[in-house]
Amino acid sequence: MVDELIYSELAKSFAGTGHFLIRGEASNVYAFVYPVLISPAWALFSRVPQAYAAAKVINSGVISLAAVPAYLIARRIVSKPLALAAAVLTVSVPSMLYAGMLMTENAFYPVFLLAALATIAWLERPTPLRTGLMLAATLLAYLTRTEAVAILPALVTAPLLVSGRRALREYRLFYAIAVAGVVLEVVVQTARGVSPLAVFGAYEVASHSSYTTAGVSRWLLYHWEELVLSLGVLPFAALGLLGLTMRGRPRPERAFLAAAVSLSFWLVLEVAAFASEQSFRVEERNMFYVAPLFLVALLLWIERGAPRPALPAAASLAAAVALPVALPYSKLIGLSAVSDTPALLPFASLHDSGVPIHDMRWIVLGAAGIGAVLFALVPARYALVLPALVLAYSVVAQKPIEGKHRQASVLDLFQGITASHPDWVDRAVGHDATVTLIWSGNTDKYSIWENEFFNRSVRRFYYTTAPLEGDLPEKPLTIEGRTGLMRGPDDKVVRAAYVLTDGSVDVAGTVVAQDVRKGIRLLRVGGRVRQISRVAGLYPQDTWSGSEVTYTRLSCAGGSLAAEVQSDPALFSKPQTVAAFVGERLVARVLVGQRSPVVVRVRLRTQGSTCVVRFRVSPTAVPAVVTNGQNPDPRELGIHFNRFTYSR
Repeated sequence: MVDELIYSELAKSFAGTGHFLIRGEASNVYAFVYPVLISPAWALFSRVPQAYAAAKVINSGVISLAAVPAYLIARRIVSKPLALAAAVLTVSVPSMLYAGMLMTENAFYPVFLLAALATIAWLERPTPLRTGLMLAATLLAYLTRTEAVAILPALVTAPLLVSGRRALREYRLFYAIAVAGVVLEVVVQTARGVSPLAVFGAYEVASHSSYTTAGVSRWLLYHWEELVLSLGVLPFAALGLLGLTMRGRPRPERAFLAAAVSLSFWLVLEVAAFASEQSFRVEERNMFYVAPLFLVALLLWIERGAPRPALPAAASLAAAVALPVALPYSKLIGLSAVSDTPALLPFASLHDSGVPIHDMRWIVLGAAGIGAVLFALVPARYALVLPALVLAYSVVAQKPIEGKHRQASVLDLFQGITASHPDWVDRAVGHDATVTLIWSGNTDKYSIWENEFFNRSVRRFYYTTAPLEGDLPEKPLTIEGRTGLMRGPDDKVVRAAYVLTDGSVDVAGTVVAQDVRKGIRLLRVGGRVRQISRVAGLYPQDTWSGSEVTYTRLSCAGGSLAAEVQSDPALFSKPQTVAAFVGERLVARVLVGQRSPVVVRVRLRTQGSTCVVRFRVSPTAVPAVVTNGQNPDPRELGIHFNRFTYSR
């Protein structure tokens, strides 16, 4: 999230309307090739869980197509058996697990390799036809993922590696087209009144950051260190050695090596620059596309008899061992690695098993050292053992990587939905209904995203306090203090057939269905949307309170309130007290132990046209400082307010 939500919305809208819409509004900042590919899933299945499963089937086929261009790239420079080995290694990389997610990685992997194949053919012989095919493949890659802009500087530099000074003359057609294209893009974008950097689409915001040489250099080093680790060291050593001995090789080999070096350098640089100011983590999922180029290089080295000239071999092996050993494992192994850095997850599993995190580099040093010795000493006739070891490394890494992903997926789904069926809203009102979702800022963001993801009927989106992160279309609501009527940005009273929201935005209506554990309710309103109660004092996207919580009932003529509260034994070793006040009068006091929830019951009294109850919690606490000296949660925490239930 929110990637899967965005691409499911684009695919769903394309299947239904032929347009690319997010929450009903046009979007032109996301690449459209991938949504088109998975859109048949939403066209064939009305129930979203089935469409989601079908989209993953499509993913599996699409991402596996990477084997085809990988085979064709290898076949230009190695024998058929080794080219087939390249295809097998290409679809054995752990990042194939992204087939289980609605993300553009699935389409970009084969498309990037197709662009690499077209680039290599063009570098071999830059005829007008091959130049056109190369530009078409590059455009297809860009329309699949805007990250493909990194291919453009690679196309500028690769000819220099192949032909040296003769490149400007030999590849003059491309250079002329490139210059004309840049000028045209600037002129057109300026005429439209937008920045030329709009070519980055949804990532244009990254172009406004203040990048520094030191910051980019540091993250560039981290990314190369992690990439070498993810490759299993040996392919990097092979490409390094061949790259250092490129001069004098046959032109097809020079073309391959120039493309591999240029594409890898510029793609990793782009990803590292983004990470240095935007994500602050190693983004393996944005650069694993270059892995087959390194794998083919290893097979080419074997095909040529595993040559080991002293200085190039020593330099490439030293870099291949030193880079992954220098990776700051303690800094990078964490929650972000689950989604973005699969190669670190086996080491996270080792840490979970009791291996100190500061010992990881010694494990890597031992394994990388053994690999380097084999690379340096294995006889050429037995050199095929090296790609076999790389394959074994991928196979062994798969289990802990998939285990971590499976665990994270289950927990994330539970974080958003605990109903018996994820499409519980559609089951209650039908997928053709229109449900209005109201975001209060108090519930978990995953409860919003996942209920929207799995239910076609959730179509309209409003917020009462602040918009939800993710930069998706939604509208603000204002609430009349006396009547509780909700008005949109046009100042018109909002009308809805059904409303989906949490208990902190208590809307007048009849409860049709609910996710009890998450406090998310689906109400039949059938007209004007009116808030009848509000809660203040809970932390955003949480059930935790501070020291005081206030419940206000609008247009109140009395009745009673039941507030379910629950302590946290990890934070409080003794019972807590929750006291309820109406005005200044104490009307209820309960002790809350560490094991079970307790209900605080209060009889309401009208004050004007409202009923107000204040809850005071004692004691409160601030979570302890963690071992690295930083406190990830400095809030003053009181108690969990699970739900509020009003009775007339």
